Amino acid sequence: MCGITGIVNFKNQKVQKSKIDSMMAQMKHRGPDDEGIFIEDSIGFGFVRLSILDLSPAGHQPMFSHDDRYVIIFNGEVYNYIEIREELKHKYTFNSGSDTEVILAAYQEWGEACLEKFNGMFALAIYDRETQDIFAARDRFGIKPFYYYSDDDQFIFASEIKSILPLLDKKEPNDKIIFDYLLFNRTDHSEETFFKGIKKLNHGSFLKISNQKVTEKKWYDLSEKIVKEKNLSPEEYRKLFKDSIKLRLRADVPVGVSLSGGIDSSCIVSSVVEDFQLKDLNTFSAVYGKSETSDESEYIDEYKGIVKNMFYTTPDAESFFNDFDSFIDAHNEPVPDIGPYAQFKVMELASEHVTVTLDGQGADEQLAGYHYFFGSYYLELIKKMKLIKLFQENVYYLKKHNSLNAIKFFFYYLLPSSLQNKVGSQKFPSINESFFNRYKRSSDVNKKLYSPKNLNQLLFQHFEYKLEHLLRWEDLNSMHFSIESRVPFLDHRLVEATLSTPSDQKIHKGETKHLLRKALEDILPHKIANRKDKKGFSNPREKWFRTKEFSTYILELINSDSFKERGYFNSKIANIQYQKHLEGKVDISKEIWKWVNLELWFRKFID
Repeated sequence: MCGITGIVNFKNQKVQKSKIDSMMAQMKHRGPDDEGIFIEDSIGFGFVRLSILDLSPAGHQPMFSHDDRYVIIFNGEVYNYIEIREELKHKYTFNSGSDTEVILAAYQEWGEACLEKFNGMFALAIYDRETQDIFAARDRFGIKPFYYYSDDDQFIFASEIKSILPLLDKKEPNDKIIFDYLLFNRTDHSEETFFKGIKKLNHGSFLKISNQKVTEKKWYDLSEKIVKEKNLSPEEYRKLFKDSIKLRLRADVPVGVSLSGGIDSSCIVSSVVEDFQLKDLNTFSAVYGKSETSDESEYIDEYKGIVKNMFYTTPDAESFFNDFDSFIDAHNEPVPDIGPYAQFKVMELASEHVTVTLDGQGADEQLAGYHYFFGSYYLELIKKMKLIKLFQENVYYLKKHNSLNAIKFFFYYLLPSSLQNKVGSQKFPSINESFFNRYKRSSDVNKKLYSPKNLNQLLFQHFEYKLEHLLRWEDLNSMHFSIESRVPFLDHRLVEATLSTPSDQKIHKGETKHLLRKALEDILPHKIANRKDKKGFSNPREKWFRTKEFSTYILELINSDSFKERGYFNSKIANIQYQKHLEGKVDISKEIWKWVNLELWFRKFID
């Protein structure tokens, strides 16, 4: 796990080492163990290394092919590098135990087709010194980042946006993305970022730079992998899941698990302990005290006596007040909620004990973990005229959850997209009316995310347009503390097999993640296997924003000249709303966070 940077000058000017140095310095946290630079005429690569596989200097990057023709910088892990190395060893000599050397040989052997062989998370760039072409690629689901800026003079890329910014003459906000952030809580749903001119390479895509021309192509299309519905037995699912865990335990450094108490991370812990007999496992959890509704310690405690080393962090108003400035800085772009702060603290804790963590990200999107997925399932049952089953599922849902949310989501999916935009958006009272009117017809968030024909299509839409913002938070939270976070549920074999199953293997008798529960029921603690609620990244944020420290800070912020003049919020209404929040009449903590996050982001990255 590392950080990569690069500059390609289109006017044949030699790349300045000082520019590469400045880019690397902005993300040294991604690679504190080693660094390297390659500059050849108008091409420059920079690299910072977090040593995970082969801790020796043999894993140094930029790395050269044995004939010195190719130069690679690579961020991430290709977990099946041992198997690929076996396939190539008859033709190539390997001098290290790193996956980077295998990737480079694979590219020499198969060209761009090598990507299909990789099981992992990666962003890479390879320079062909003979043709002077550059090949860059990103993994299937966007687990590892690749940002770039391109104009007539240059192409600049990096693992983090903050590494690109010092090289730009002008930094401008992207109001279209800010609108989607404020109204729909969405980020990372397109190639655009919060910065005008800075884009991300789409997941499952590669780009080539040849003769000063940049072309991008999709190399992985999930829709092609889930064409036919096919039942997957719990035993088959368990085998795939276990193999994914096995690959992601490959490391030459200590490995731990982020344990939330939810079913996803619990499945990982149970598999690591029971299937691989790693009894001295380290787990890391965020707790808030059993009196808090957001606390999950009663489920985390199910592993006491099973897991040897359990570590806890307790985020609170004071810690968040002290951390939120660095939290915003670490994320480069605004985040819609402060939920990821819990993960930020978990990674900080983990960094004291391990270098690699496993995390449950991606299970919800393939196993229908969110309750609004019930609405799309009901829609599917109606279209298939399975009315008895629809009635039964409704009854099960009402009994198990005592809620009408599933029905509400069903009716929402029946609405035309124009009405979905009105219903699905959250127009905070403090949002400036003129800003709202300027962009209210431009957003395509609901069309991308909430217009499914059936449950599987909605899950696919989430993989294409929603999952990546969670993966960005995962990457930035972990790498800020020099931690490599691995996500076993996003093994492409597991994703493809699960998304190809019929809907009733995901939702069954009012219960989400049915296949996962059945596959691991023999090793999961009973209390966790039968959980019906989902808390996600929750915290007592409404209380935090009522503390004296925060109230003083927030009032100063929303009455500042810069906040008033940006044109996104109405300061007078913000003051009225915040006063109601302080008095406990309303909970507008989401709105408050967006005031703080967006304003601080401007001050840090734009002004």
